[in-house]
Amino acid sequence: MERLELAIQIAREAGELTLSYFNNPDLDVEQKKDGTPVTAADRGAEKYLREQISRAFPKDAILGEEFSNQEGDSGYRWILDPIDGTKSFIHGVPLYSTLVGIEKEGEPIAGVIRIPALQEGIYAEQGGGAWWEHPRFPEVRRAHVSQVDSINEALFLTSEVITFDEMGRREAYNEIEKKSRLTRTWGDAFGFYLVATGRAEFIVDPDLSPWDAGPLTTVLEEAGGHYTDWNGSKKMRSSEGIGVNDALFEDLIAITSRFPKIPSCTK
Repeated sequence: MERLELAIQIAREAGELTLSYFNNPDLDVEQKKDGTPVTAADRGAEKYLREQISRAFPKDAILGEEFSNQEGDSGYRWILDPIDGTKSFIHGVPLYSTLVGIEKEGEPIAGVIRIPALQEGIYAEQGGGAWWEHPRFPEVRRAHVSQVDSINEALFLTSEVITFDEMGRREAYNEIEKKSRLTRTWGDAFGFYLVATGRAEFIVDPDLSPWDAGPLTTVLEEAGGHYTDWNGSKKMRSSEGIGVNDALFEDLIAITSRFPKIPSCTK
């Protein structure tokens, strides 16, 4: 697929651009209107992604975190997050990602998760499997979710525990943590990446933005898992998300579906 080939290339190149700012003590950090941080690395990487997409596919639409929507009439739309995990990036933690998702007529068809500081990543196309790149592999290999079928043996990931409080869902976190073998906040897209490559069983996030989810549906499904909302419904742009292996999908949804988001609880 021509668009996926471009997505793989530019995700890698934009990721390299972010590394020129990574662990720079002089990096200037600004606060956006929603209170989240942004840097020149975020803006520069997204600008690069947009330029390359527009050059190759000028009629495609683009949705990104840092700049205004670009309209298109081809039926294709790109979803970009140049640095998913900006807080990790700012603090010199290498668990941030460059995300590129592609949808056609509103349906996700391809995606890339690139981890620039670790020089690894995953890409997937609908019906074509998920493929894992790692510096220790002589060539890319097929990615698969884990086969763990008991929550008691599972690694549970999330991003920020406080977000469960902000969304009125702390009891859900407490129940899942109590049942899981291990809980860690290796979150953001990196957590979904770990699930897709079989290194964690599930990640539960109570608050996601559209650009956070661009590649997740295709990557998780092609790796044999699921990306859904807390009720088990497949919604690419839901404001909540779960990435989970197939064996634990029903058990996890049985828990999360009992805890609806409280409308008065917002960030």
